[in-house]
Amino acid sequence: MLSFNEIQQRLEYEISRLRFDRPPESLYAPIGYILSLGGKRIRPTLTLMACNIYSDTVEPSIAPALCMEVFHNFTLLHDDLMDQADKRRNKPTVHKAWNENTAILSGDAMLIVAYRLIAGSHPSHLKELLDLFTTTALDICGGQQYDMEFEKRTDVSEAEYLEMIRLKTAVLLACSLKAGAITGGAPEEDAGHLYQYGLGIGMAFQLQDDLLDVYGDARTFGKNIGGDILCNKKTFLLIQALTEATEAQKEEMYRWFEQKTFDPARKIATFRRIYDDLGLREVTASKIEDFYNNALSHLGQLSAPAERLTVLKETGNSLLHRKS
Repeated sequence: MLSFNEIQQRLEYEISRLRFDRPPESLYAPIGYILSLGGKRIRPTLTLMACNIYSDTVEPSIAPALCMEVFHNFTLLHDDLMDQADKRRNKPTVHKAWNENTAILSGDAMLIVAYRLIAGSHPSHLKELLDLFTTTALDICGGQQYDMEFEKRTDVSEAEYLEMIRLKTAVLLACSLKAGAITGGAPEEDAGHLYQYGLGIGMAFQLQDDLLDVYGDARTFGKNIGGDILCNKKTFLLIQALTEATEAQKEEMYRWFEQKTFDPARKIATFRRIYDDLGLREVTASKIEDFYNNALSHLGQLSAPAERLTVLKETGNSLLHRKS
């Protein structure tokens, strides 16, 4: 079996072979640009890992793995545009480096490229992979729409939030794992358990992101702490706070919501104090643990030998305990 580092090296090699140098340059250059910014490559890594559980070679999973990476970056390109974000991995976002219309069209081209990549899978798996990927892509659009709608609401429930992050974040990790299992020749039941494992770690991953935004270290988190607080983003902690807070605490939060100009440090400190008073750091950590334990229960039901799951388990554990 391949190690984590060997899988990552193989991925970087395959990504480096993708070519986006055809004319018009202004359409394809942004695609190469956003892919060159790097990142954790979590989704394609999971695809190769899942394949490697059932196959001694990861060759059958290269095409869907590349599809997952290109598609994920497509969602980031359009998310950055919708959020009007200036930076992505400390570099200008595509709509800043080029312009908004180019970001839209290059993003559209990335989606088409993703389909072209997965279409290169073995014909015996192609329909199943296309059905899985298409369903996932539509789910992610739904999750993004929910996320935008939640910006205008202060009554978002925990259940609504968890469904939003399931669609926006978790389903692509689940899809990545199941695609790898399919191409590796996994039994249908095992592919289903790996999908459920992906959902669990995806939910834990996003909740961990919510937690790090409040309590992380900016030096390792990779972005400024408190960004979600400053833009009133509905996170698990904020939704819990709006549900559990006293009337005085709610009034204080609503006053901050309404302010257009404010001291960022004071706003972050105020919300962190309220979260601390309500014990929300511990509540969120417990929810993360619940999702992760549920994910592990699905790994325990796989037919594959335990020793072939080591790399995947270690990767899932690192996602749960990450600092960035």
